[in-house]
Amino acid sequence: MRTVPRIVVAAPSSNAGKTSIATGLIAALTARGLTVSPHKVGPDYIDPGYHGLAAGRPGRNLDPWLVGEERIVPLFLRGARHPRPADVAVVEGVMGLFDGAAHPSVEPGFASTAHVARLLRAPVVLVVDAASQAHSVAALVHGFATFDPSVRLGGVVLNRVGTDRHEAILRDALGAAGVPVLGAVRRDDRLHTPSRHLGLVPAAERSAEAVATVRRLGSVVGDGVDLDAVLALARTAPPLDATDWDPAAEVPPVPGRPRIAVAGGPAFTFGYAENTELLEAAGAEVVTVDPLRDEALPEGTAGLVVGGGFPEVHAADLSANTALRADVAALAGSGAPVAAECAGLLYLARELDGVPMCGVLDVATAMGARLTLGYRAAVAAGDSVLAAAGTRVRGHEFHRTTADPGAGPAPAWHWAPHAAEGFVRGGVHASYLHLNWAGSPQLARRFVTACARTHDLRSESRHAHR
Repeated sequence: MRTVPRIVVAAPSSNAGKTSIATGLIAALTARGLTVSPHKVGPDYIDPGYHGLAAGRPGRNLDPWLVGEERIVPLFLRGARHPRPADVAVVEGVMGLFDGAAHPSVEPGFASTAHVARLLRAPVVLVVDAASQAHSVAALVHGFATFDPSVRLGGVVLNRVGTDRHEAILRDALGAAGVPVLGAVRRDDRLHTPSRHLGLVPAAERSAEAVATVRRLGSVVGDGVDLDAVLALARTAPPLDATDWDPAAEVPPVPGRPRIAVAGGPAFTFGYAENTELLEAAGAEVVTVDPLRDEALPEGTAGLVVGGGFPEVHAADLSANTALRADVAALAGSGAPVAAECAGLLYLARELDGVPMCGVLDVATAMGARLTLGYRAAVAAGDSVLAAAGTRVRGHEFHRTTADPGAGPAPAWHWAPHAAEGFVRGGVHASYLHLNWAGSPQLARRFVTACARTHDLRSESRHAHR
């Protein structure tokens, strides 16, 4: 049995300030000297970046669609106990409390914040945007507190409160609702986090500015919220009868220790911690390469993973790094394994918004007007370095770019309503589909196995030419 004090930060809807309050709580509790484990419900990559900045340890996602509901508690425990045991865990929700995956294969509410809160047996703190409310706030909170008796609403944080008088009215109204008010946070334009076409600007891109924002959030939330009451609520969460998720138990190691480069830096900020941990557990040596700054792949690279991010924002600088583009093209041309997701697909393309990319794939990509967003149940269209034909996975799409064509002669995946999506060519697997490999750990071992073959072949070649 594992006892981890924990809360889930939820809201009646999106844009109520969940990320600001959750990040501020993490920062304020960390400033008290506590070790905080940050988590995010859903597939989003950006919010965990701010959580991680506040906590000083990776923010981890908890998404039943991507990894299966049976893995939520083990993955939570992994985050809460790695790299060291946390004193408390803060889990930020997604959308409204009861809003789940919009997919015909699951029941309404699946993968919602409420679903994850039930799995974690965690009390919920509801963040209410009070900017345009007075006594009506009591009806709103009462509805959320009684809608589903299996979800325990433990307290409310009032956000964007205007004045002392406004706060007093709200507190009086909630006095009869039976849900404690844990704090009130005033409107503060200094806490604004800049956004663009896919949401907040990632913390890794904002650097010093992001650090300052997180520090301000911690100060404001620490002043406006009763942290002792929050901790007391978190400690009411019961023990969890589960074992920590262990990547070494998911994938036996492949001999040879092939070196796998993983793209990072400001242009490629999207990635799940579990993917890298599975690569390492499968026997790989993982090294980071920044396509904006590094002019060559690390020496001895046997495979390359290019995840998601915002290459469209950095297209000119990525294109200007001709040396690395040529190195990536040469690696792919040699047949070495390359796995690319979304931003990775754009980087491997012939061009992005008219500027040259790596040219590994004869594809033109560009920013579009429409946001493509949603969960996908996909089937591998054929054998590749990542998946055997017929492998079923669950992932998500999240992009405003388009690829022409959208699939190659050997596509990566099939999913409705698309007939085919993505590209498989030689050792290259490229697609818009984002995956958390914790849900399909065999992908990591298959990829590392393919990289080990490349490593062995190169070693044999070097010996033959001596």
